[in-house]
Amino acid sequence: MARNLPWVLLIVVVSCLVSTLEASDGDSDPLYKSCVDQCQKTGCVGDTCFQHCKFSADGKAIDGPWYMQEPLYLRWKQWDCQSDCEYECMMTREEERKRNGERPTKYFGKWPLKHVYGIQEPVSVAFSALDLAMQFQGWVSYFILVYYKLPLQPNRKTYYEYNGLVHIYAIIVLNSLFWSSICHSRDVELTVRLDYSSATVLAGFSLILAILRSFSIQDQSVKIMVTAPILAVVATHILYLNFYNLDEGLHWKVMFGIGGIELVVWGLWAALTSHPSKWKLRAFFILSVLTLCLRMLDFPSYKGYIDAHALWRGAGIPLSYLWWSFVCDDAVFRTTVNLKKSK
Repeated sequence: MARNLPWVLLIVVVSCLVSTLEASDGDSDPLYKSCVDQCQKTGCVGDTCFQHCKFSADGKAIDGPWYMQEPLYLRWKQWDCQSDCEYECMMTREEERKRNGERPTKYFGKWPLKHVYGIQEPVSVAFSALDLAMQFQGWVSYFILVYYKLPLQPNRKTYYEYNGLVHIYAIIVLNSLFWSSICHSRDVELTVRLDYSSATVLAGFSLILAILRSFSIQDQSVKIMVTAPILAVVATHILYLNFYNLDEGLHWKVMFGIGGIELVVWGLWAALTSHPSKWKLRAFFILSVLTLCLRMLDFPSYKGYIDAHALWRGAGIPLSYLWWSFVCDDAVFRTTVNLKKSK
């Protein structure tokens, strides 16, 4: 037990970890507000004008013919005159602050990021897409392993008792990463709701999976006792976000709370288990803690593209690979154990 003490202490430290940095809001800057107001009247910021605005720099209406309108397949992003003006004024104001030697500041709670072809957070979108691909590759590798490489029961079912949970997890995580990519492309109300809702489902199910696997729960009544309250919290949170108040601060508190409990569960098992692949589980736990700390960090974007959130998304890619590697090892281990029991 003594050799596992550092792991237990690490869990205690993680449970007490809170690390955030504060920054002022640039959207309250009088110069920024004046720029936005002027842009909405003229349709331009300096030499840059926007087709979404109703008026050009000389005050004439620009309601052109149908073939001058934005294509339907681009309208889902819901860029309009106000959003165009807010973005251009933000970038212009930040350039001024940089020339004056001032520090960057937040706008509407976020650090300014440069858009690429209308995509708000291009690096986060890329990392989310790569993580989705990694998760899918891991799921396919697991599927091939349990159905084509490992022995099956006479009824063609696997010997791995957590097989169903793993498949459900794979579907949920792919759905969550898909909506994450969409939301990082353009965070309108609909995409934010779908992103938050799918992330909540993923967090809740990940906690269920962690508890059931870590404590090797097989009894159906115990499974229900574990699952029911977690599903109730998940459902309540989703209903609150979608039908009462889309509160980003509350959402992240819930995510950190559920994620923290999940890390404690995995950490306890990693510290005390004699699983043949326990080193992967411990590595997954440590990297997950570091990734969570990364998400809590708050610093200005690098070159206008990479911020803490983007790095957090990028850190999820090796974690996904490590997770599926452990799941495959666990499937081999449990299949071997259950196969011996059946003989």
